[in-house]
Amino acid sequence: MELKKNEIYQAEIVDYTTEGSGVCKINGMAVFVPSSAVGDKAEVKILKTAKNYAFGKIEKILSPSPNRISCDCDIFGKCGGCTFRHISYESELAFKQKRVFDSLTRIGGIDGSLIADIIGAAESDCYRNKAQLPVTTDNDGKVCVGFFAPRSHRVIPLNDCQLQSRAFAPVIKLFLDWANENKIAPYDETSHTGILRHLYLRYAEKTNELMVCIVANAQELRKEKQLVKILSEHLPNLKSIVLNTNTDKTNVITGKRCRTLYGDGYITDILCGMKFRISPLSFYQVNRSQAEKLYQKAAEFANLNKHETLLDMYCGTGTIGLTMAKYVKNLIGVEIIPQAVEDAKNNAFLNDISNAEFICADAAQAAETLRKRNIKPDCIVLDPPRKGCESSLIETIFGMSPKRVVYVSCDPATLARDIKLFSEKGYFVRKAVPVDLFPRTTHVETVVLLRRKNIDDHLEFTWTDKDFGTKGCKATYSEIQSFILDKYGFKVSNLNIAQVKRKCGLIERENYNKPKSEKSKQPGCTKDKEYAIMDALRHFQMI
Repeated sequence: MELKKNEIYQAEIVDYTTEGSGVCKINGMAVFVPSSAVGDKAEVKILKTAKNYAFGKIEKILSPSPNRISCDCDIFGKCGGCTFRHISYESELAFKQKRVFDSLTRIGGIDGSLIADIIGAAESDCYRNKAQLPVTTDNDGKVCVGFFAPRSHRVIPLNDCQLQSRAFAPVIKLFLDWANENKIAPYDETSHTGILRHLYLRYAEKTNELMVCIVANAQELRKEKQLVKILSEHLPNLKSIVLNTNTDKTNVITGKRCRTLYGDGYITDILCGMKFRISPLSFYQVNRSQAEKLYQKAAEFANLNKHETLLDMYCGTGTIGLTMAKYVKNLIGVEIIPQAVEDAKNNAFLNDISNAEFICADAAQAAETLRKRNIKPDCIVLDPPRKGCESSLIETIFGMSPKRVVYVSCDPATLARDIKLFSEKGYFVRKAVPVDLFPRTTHVETVVLLRRKNIDDHLEFTWTDKDFGTKGCKATYSEIQSFILDKYGFKVSNLNIAQVKRKCGLIERENYNKPKSEKSKQPGCTKDKEYAIMDALRHFQMI
């Protein structure tokens, strides 16, 4: 039976879309219902129909989902900020876990057992250290700020937000009082008139430093000295005030020119025990606490050592690579944006890191530079934008032949697409874990470890532990293999273990690996396998 617009039907919400809308089936057709919860039984009004699906809204909840909670925001559903203020955080995490699992198994084709449980946030509110608030006027003609409504440029006014740092509310009030008192007009993107485009705020959680950036359709502000005086007198943790000029007819928020009105033009935060300077145009994760967990997991997956070279692609201001610099011989960061490269160099200097260099180039250019210098990265860290990697980048990485690739992604679908391409090049997923950096939204980060196919996978050995004479043995060959597979993500053969044990004087028999034919050759143990086996022998206190 065909669904009719404006008709009301009874239905139960059974699933979510990737955008977080609830899904129900009415007369065999999928209907998408925002702000609903799986388990809700409700009256659903049909708003729009298509050939195979429809959109609706809840008219009345007949029986609420056990996951539903009371909403604590008056504009939830109107602004484009939160998606999940109406369900428990536990059920939100379950949604994100399922989203990553479904994408990686169905699109990426990986074994679901390789996906660990999601790493949730200790705090689901007040975590955002960055706010970009469009400036407009309210119904009374007063200057106000807010957030864009979903899929529009209509501003929903607000004075505070549950996701934003509590440091932002007093700034908003002071700024609006100044703008209204001096009649500084908001920007109108249709007529390209007016001055104030965005109020852009950044906060350093660990140092308590605050930055205020005004994005304007002008080179200077009328009464800007008065604004500086007001903000600096009333905000004790204010570190910097910056005017960003954007006179282009564009939806891009910031322009290229920044002029410092107060302070140094940046703030400094501490992440993973390191200092990072944050300017208006610098990339910095909006959830510092969860970013630490994300980077720590990436470092764990990378499993670096002091003999290796790490290549950080899409390095931005260097945050991921610099937090791993202490584990490697050399760190090389690659970024195409010149200002970001300069920020990365400054961050390395700020933290007394001398084994890092940064190349301003695209991936292909950087790969050619490294080839000419005879540098081969042992591990590559990727943190691409939401669209994922270009296929040409995957080809470039394959050409550099790293042992490991650690892929940090903010979109499960493009991640799944890319790991499928990596698998065609012989790089397979060994571990994956989702990390929730954006509570109350649908966004989720994922860290994946990819390794080259083991060159010894085609070799078959039927030897057992009793075939090798050892002394002081505290672990069987199978225990050593399990330890290495769990920690390093690859397999080692009995022969590999025996060769390393022989080097360490743990093998007594002389003919433990003698070939049956004098003409046959046995493969040697590669450096990465030898390193892992030595680590296992130390773990089991055999050396």
